[in-house]
Amino acid sequence: MTDTSMSLSGGDEEYPKSAPVDREINGPLDETEAGSIRPSVDLGALRIEPKRGMQLRLEIDKNNNRVIAVTLEHDGSTVQLQPFAAPRSSGLWHGIRAQIMEQVRKQGGTVSETEGPFGPEVSAKVPVQTGGSFGTRSVRFIGVDGPRWFLRAVIGGPAATNPEAADIIHSMIRRVVVVRGNTPLPPRDLLPLRVPPTGETPGVEGA
Repeated sequence: MTDTSMSLSGGDEEYPKSAPVDREINGPLDETEAGSIRPSVDLGALRIEPKRGMQLRLEIDKNNNRVIAVTLEHDGSTVQLQPFAAPRSSGLWHGIRAQIMEQVRKQGGTVSETEGPFGPEVSAKVPVQTGGSFGTRSVRFIGVDGPRWFLRAVIGGPAATNPEAADIIHSMIRRVVVVRGNTPLPPRDLLPLRVPPTGETPGVEGA
């Protein structure tokens, strides 16, 4: 998958925030906007609401044993989530999309910008190798600017092209809560993720 690095590259340009108009009500929510009633898996900077049939996998940098992404899977569709620090008054997504599109093209993929339920998104076909044969895989890159954070979601599997499967993944993204915390961090730095307490939830795997 394209660009799963811990930090987002970029300059100091300021862009307006990009997010669904109803984000503060229907998510993805900031910790200050979310109540404590919903059951959730505590992953540090992300709280994930369990869903029947959902599997949760942590992606870990083996060089330092640091959790760098959270991947949710449901019925063959996946969404990789990464939360980043962001400026208080400006957004990151409008500036990051062009970088993603350039990276996909450099890898030999095709890419286009479309309008989706979360705002502008990037649809791509990236080259993959499976068992000695080469092909392409469809993915969608979604970005949501929140208060002092940016959430990136990369959707793969049937939800990348099938509207019905996509609706389920979209609802899972909407139920995510981002915990920014008070630690000063430069914009584009990955917010700290962690393994949940032992026994907190079934179906959590490391990768």
